[in-house]
Amino acid sequence: MMEGCVPWPDELAQRYRAAGWWIQERLGDLPSAWEKQRPDKVALVTEHEQVTYRELADRVRTVAARLDSAGLRQGDRVVVQLPNDPSFIYFVLAAFRQGVLPVFALPAHREHEISHLVAHSEARGYAIPAQYRGFDYLGLATDVQAQCPGLEHLLVSGGETQHLSLDPPYESEGDVAPVEVEPESVALFLLSGGTTGLPKLIPRTHADYIYNLRASADVCGFNEDTRYLVVLPIGHNFPLGCPGFLGTLDAGGTVILAESPNPETVFPLIEATRPTVCAMVPAVAHGWLDSPLRGQHDLSSLEVLQVGGAKLPSELARRILRELGCGLQQVFGMAEGLLNYTRLDDPADVVIETQGRPLSPGDEIRIVSPNGQDVPVGEPGELLTQGPYTLRGYYKAEKQNLRSFSPDGFYRTGDIVRLHESGNLIVEGRAKDIINRGGEKISAEELEDFILGHPAVRETAVVAMPDPVLGEAVCAFVVLHSGQTLELPDLVSFLQERRIARYKIPARLELIDHLPLTNVGKVSKAALRTEIEQRLTGDQVPLGQSDRPA
Repeated sequence: MMEGCVPWPDELAQRYRAAGWWIQERLGDLPSAWEKQRPDKVALVTEHEQVTYRELADRVRTVAARLDSAGLRQGDRVVVQLPNDPSFIYFVLAAFRQGVLPVFALPAHREHEISHLVAHSEARGYAIPAQYRGFDYLGLATDVQAQCPGLEHLLVSGGETQHLSLDPPYESEGDVAPVEVEPESVALFLLSGGTTGLPKLIPRTHADYIYNLRASADVCGFNEDTRYLVVLPIGHNFPLGCPGFLGTLDAGGTVILAESPNPETVFPLIEATRPTVCAMVPAVAHGWLDSPLRGQHDLSSLEVLQVGGAKLPSELARRILRELGCGLQQVFGMAEGLLNYTRLDDPADVVIETQGRPLSPGDEIRIVSPNGQDVPVGEPGELLTQGPYTLRGYYKAEKQNLRSFSPDGFYRTGDIVRLHESGNLIVEGRAKDIINRGGEKISAEELEDFILGHPAVRETAVVAMPDPVLGEAVCAFVVLHSGQTLELPDLVSFLQERRIARYKIPARLELIDHLPLTNVGKVSKAALRTEIEQRLTGDQVPLGQSDRPA
């Protein structure tokens, strides 16, 4: 393990090798193996082209040669913020091949988050589209470079550029030998949801992530007939390797890339390309079900919708089964490791009511009370876990690791769950102070720090409030300095000027005289959540129209 990462104890590592969960294979080996097995089969489909496995491997080799010629070497980190485009797949597979370590950012991240990721990971590169959905990523990159002098290389997709291009033509630029890396070395960094501020980095190894994607593909029934539609941002763990596009390609299937999950974009694509599986968050499923376009397109090829990222309400689960006429698989997991899936042959009530059971026989879970004692079966408690693909510590985060892991190395997920009679888990909520906005995790503490920077604000507390589409949205309770005023548009403008991701911006502002306190003098977030629920019940205007930023 590289410096700053926490290895698995030798006893566990030996157990995982002996069980065959960790094998002597690397993510960078996969494209050539796929090419030999099925050279002429279609691997990727977009609105504009189809790419065979042989073409995929050729393009990966071309991009690998570009990385090598730019001087990016084994162990170098590159922050990746590319959209759902083949250039993402070519770059990531080329990086794996050359031992370059991707750090996966999200399209919505802006200067505040990206500069942190670059500085914390000591990234030498930043992979971006020149522009995407009207946003100037090259301009963002210039601002980040001014703050992070170690950021030497911009890797750009879309349009002419003086920087290293990730675009066609993909004619041979001279092959470079793949780098020999240890299978149990770090291959990539995912991002934590973060409860204490900016995202933490999650190191994933070649061995654990190959197991992650292959075991997921097996549980989900992926094979050569699978046609997997990517609608979520492709840098998320879910569409990356759970089983994601990596699991699909490894199983011999076909990956279909959609630029957006919006019905007007994706419904015609479904009709034209006939996907069989799609992974999404509940808000996307809700949008599909309520879209007036649904009856205008043939969606009958879909066999299974995988829904995760946030808890799926049981009524929405019933609607998926009833109105879309396809199977449903609930997925409850985390970039830190543990994945839970309902199985394809689970009874309908289990699929509707639970969030699945652990993927691997090597997954160990505990459900504990606040004092760390195991709770009786059926009682709620915090989920702790360890296993062959669950991290042992965040990257360069010693203090956080002391809080996030038990003395015996179990990861404290912060999720409150209870065990269903089927052996599956039911998610009840969060122990940590975090808001899950349609699958995007927002640290209340980080956002409170920003709001406190407003000159009119004396005190603030940020909490989750119910949202009929997203599950949770952000509500900011604010106590103003005497004589000051503040309205939601003013607060939104103030936060946008701080260049934070837009999904973090509050959907609602509540001005109050004082923050409620617990009997030990802490702000009572529970009382505030109850308060906003009661206020919403009395509202005449439905939540989430004019008061929710895009």
